[in-house]
Amino acid sequence: MSTLVVIPARYASTRYPGKPLVPLRGATGESRTLIERSWQAARAVPGVDRVVVATDDARIRDAAEGVGAEVVMTPETCANGTERCAAAHAALGGGYEIVVNLQGDAPLTPPWFVSDLVAGLRADDGAEAATPVLRCDGRALNGFLQDRAGGRVGGTTAVFDRSRHALYFSKEVIPFTPARYDDTDATPVFHHVGVYAYRAAALAAYPGWAPGPLEGLEGLEQLRFLENGRAMLCVEVEARGRQFWELNNPEDVPRLEAMMQEMDIA
Repeated sequence: MSTLVVIPARYASTRYPGKPLVPLRGATGESRTLIERSWQAARAVPGVDRVVVATDDARIRDAAEGVGAEVVMTPETCANGTERCAAAHAALGGGYEIVVNLQGDAPLTPPWFVSDLVAGLRADDGAEAATPVLRCDGRALNGFLQDRAGGRVGGTTAVFDRSRHALYFSKEVIPFTPARYDDTDATPVFHHVGVYAYRAAALAAYPGWAPGPLEGLEGLEQLRFLENGRAMLCVEVEARGRQFWELNNPEDVPRLEAMMQEMDIA
């Protein structure tokens, strides 16, 4: 199946305006913008036919094109990254069987997360979309709990059924567990990784579905699939020693930079 990767990026983020242009310093001391690092992450995925940045902002377009990225301009009216991916796919004339949404705030996404995601969707005829989940170790879970205690959103968690189809996603830490874990312990909590793969027909239909109350409360675009009775596959991925975090808040910048230092990412 032909695969398109879209990196949706907007300037007017509620929690962090201008986020795609934020510089992140790697292990060599060189700074690259978030959008450049996201572009590099997408280009590292094997078996992808095309990678584009989708934005409505000239500043992001110029920064992306300045590092060699292909850019598709999309309407300002796109409510979220999934709608922007749908607009980008349509602007390109369609024709791709699977469209991957590699959100522009997750530059540490390992390439095998995306490869495993696409393979999982191809293998599950009952799913219209798929997203990766990563089992939290104690270190990650404790970081989530500390963020929530401090009034910050540290990440999104996911719960799913025996077929691995999503039951719910939340910015709260779910499921509740009364246990406490050491840094290297496996936990029953799964971190939702902000990447999606869609079948083309489901992606084209998505902007026409009415957003539900849960999507509005959580601010999570993937809940529109669940609230409209559409199956989303959760594909468990392995960290393989890699750390992973999204850039959600200004406080995440030093956290990501420290991770890049530890993993020797330039």
